[in-house]
Amino acid sequence: MRRRFFVDSFSQNAAALRGDSAAHLARVLRAEPGQLYELSDGRELWLARIERVSRDEIVFALVERLPAAEPRLKITLLLSIVKMDRFEWALEKATELGVAEILPLAAERSEKALVRAAPQRSARWERILRESAQQSRRLRAPLLLEIAAPQEAFRIADARGLRVLLSERAGAPSMRAVVPVESVTRDAAVAEPREISLAIGPEGGWTDAEFAAATSSGFLEATLGENILRTETAVCAALAAIVFALG
Repeated sequence: MRRRFFVDSFSQNAAALRGDSAAHLARVLRAEPGQLYELSDGRELWLARIERVSRDEIVFALVERLPAAEPRLKITLLLSIVKMDRFEWALEKATELGVAEILPLAAERSEKALVRAAPQRSARWERILRESAQQSRRLRAPLLLEIAAPQEAFRIADARGLRVLLSERAGAPSMRAVVPVESVTRDAAVAEPREISLAIGPEGGWTDAEFAAATSSGFLEATLGENILRTETAVCAALAAIVFALG
């Protein structure tokens, strides 16, 4: 399967790859004229042939336009800021699992030092999303939204289809009850959600005020089981369940 890279634009049957991706392709993958790769500008997808290789730029000729289907489901991930290595690992895996937008949360129980440091890491996070999207052969990288408090983020997601808040509280319904597979596969009378917002809290959990704000914005509490999961583990488990049920 051919590797895929993102370019800024297509112009006159040509495209150019620059920056870190060009350096990786030239030095690590040993790019040579005549090799074929897939290129995406976030809207179109092309099979392209390398025409010229230099240290900081690779020029392609467009060969054939390829199908570029949009995903059936748009997932917005509201992800509380946790320790940076775990947060960045979660960004990578969320991209591989098809998330369209990621909204970092400055939750009440997020470590304050991490929240203060987060804005300076946005460029790094964008790079992680882009590289992961290329590796997983997506049409585009997820959109990284500005950091927000949960109450504000819940309002942003208020009108976006199905809204799910992962909860560790006793009595919370299971993810299967909130996002049932049967609603898509067996009951044609139930409309498939086209958008879903998933909120995942910090390792200390949501506060009562955050639970109340989520409920007032239409979020449904759901649990992934009896075990308490780390934030990055919950990201993978919840997204896998959603993709299985609705993707």
